[in-house]
Amino acid sequence: MWPLGHAAVGYLLYTLATRARFDRPPTALALCALLVGTQFPDLVDKPLAWYVGVLPTGRTLAHSLLVLIPVSLVVLALARRYDRTELGFAFVLGALSHAVVDVIPALWGAADPNMLLWPLVPVEAYESGPPTVVGLFLASLSDPYFLLEFVLAALALVAWRRDGYPGLELVRSAVGRVLPGRSDA
Repeated sequence: MWPLGHAAVGYLLYTLATRARFDRPPTALALCALLVGTQFPDLVDKPLAWYVGVLPTGRTLAHSLLVLIPVSLVVLALARRYDRTELGFAFVLGALSHAVVDVIPALWGAADPNMLLWPLVPVEAYESGPPTVVGLFLASLSDPYFLLEFVLAALALVAWRRDGYPGLELVRSAVGRVLPGRSDA
């Protein structure tokens, strides 16, 4: 799944969890933690596999439950220690949802479920070197799972609107600091 799809799935899960637990929409700061979490496995694995070459694929180390679960426990412990449990929960939900969503295509043979238990269970390394982003994108265009990401993104956008656009002011403020006079863009 691409970053947009991971962010959409994470947001949909998190807004449901927040509404069920607190009967309120997500907060802006928790959304930041969630978005980092939804991208975390790829931010670790892709560079280490594609550019450094120390991992067999872009879905191994940070996609593995053998790494994600201990990382999640550390994040939750730190969040609890600093009285930021909701931020820790948001990050962990995003990171775990990323791995689960990436393994769903294994149901129809389009992904390797072994990544969830790597390195205990081996994964097939790239045969002809790491893929390119353009190559992956072009290969994804005919994949219904890729097209589903846009449906999920639309649903997440509707949920975000219903939630009152949490985090939008934070983004506007950041844009205003980077591009003075453009904060209302």
